[in-house]
Amino acid sequence: MLKNIKIGLCITGSFCNYPKVQSLIQSLKKEHAEKIIPIISKTYDTRFYKKEEFIDMLTNETGQDIIDNIVKAEPIGPKNMVDIIIIAPCTGNTVAKLAHGITDTAVTMAVKSHIRNNKPVVIGISTNDGLGANLQNIGILLDKKNFYFVPFGQDDYLKKPKSLVLDYSKVIETTKLALENRQIEPLLV
Repeated sequence: MLKNIKIGLCITGSFCNYPKVQSLIQSLKKEHAEKIIPIISKTYDTRFYKKEEFIDMLTNETGQDIIDNIVKAEPIGPKNMVDIIIIAPCTGNTVAKLAHGITDTAVTMAVKSHIRNNKPVVIGISTNDGLGANLQNIGILLDKKNFYFVPFGQDDYLKKPKSLVLDYSKVIETTKLALENRQIEPLLV
C-alpha cells in the first residue's frame, strides 16, 4: 500500500498513452495514496483527447490543482510537497533533459526541486527513439541515484523498432520499491 504517501504524478507528451493515465491515477488511489498532485509540461488537443477534457479528468480524479509551470513546480522540494515523483508517460525529450540537467518545464523543475531532498523519481519511459538517440540518456539516468525505471519493452518492434514503452501494470510495484531505494527487476519486459 501507498498509505500516507504523497505522489507528484508528472505527465509528458506521448499522447497515445494519455488514456492510461486515468487508470494509473485510479490504481494509485486504490493503494491509498494520501495525495496525487498532477504535474504537466504542456497538453494539446490531439486525436486521442481534447485538452480541456484531459485537464478536467486530472483535476477530478486527483482532487488537486494542476502544476503546469516552472513557478508552481519550484516549491515542490523546499516545501517537501511529495514523497515520490512518478513520470508516466515520460518522453525521450524529458529523459534527455533530466539526464543533462535541463530545467525548462514544470516536470523538469518538479524533479530538480524534489531530488534535492534525496527522494525517488520513477520513470515510465514512452518514446519512439529509446533504442536510438535516447538510449544513452536512459543509461545515464539508470546510473544516477534516486532514479528508478518502470519495466519497459518494445511496443511494436516491426513498425517502430526503436520505440520503448513502460509496462503500466508495474508502476505500483516499481513505486513501492523505489520508496525503499530499490530498482524493480527484471527491467526489460
